[in-house]
Amino acid sequence: MEYKKNSKKEPYQVYGDWGRQSTHLQEKFPELTDDDLEFEEGKEDELIRRIEVRLNKNHEEVVKFLRIGHMATV
Repeated sequence: MEYKKNSKKEPYQVYGDWGRQSTHLQEKFPELTDDDLEFEEGKEDELIRRIEVRLNKNHEEVVKFLRIGHMATV
């Protein structure tokens, strides 16, 4: 019997100073552009998708380093 991994994407919400967080991300991942990191409240999924594409990472990986990045700027 095969078990399928739950495909439900982990939600992410931007908290705090996104300007500081995005600067931290660009330092860690210089390939990210200002356009990739442009954020509009309520459109976190679009932000994550742009980052996924630019870094060739999956949703879970992006959410994980966004959370780590948030903690690094606090």
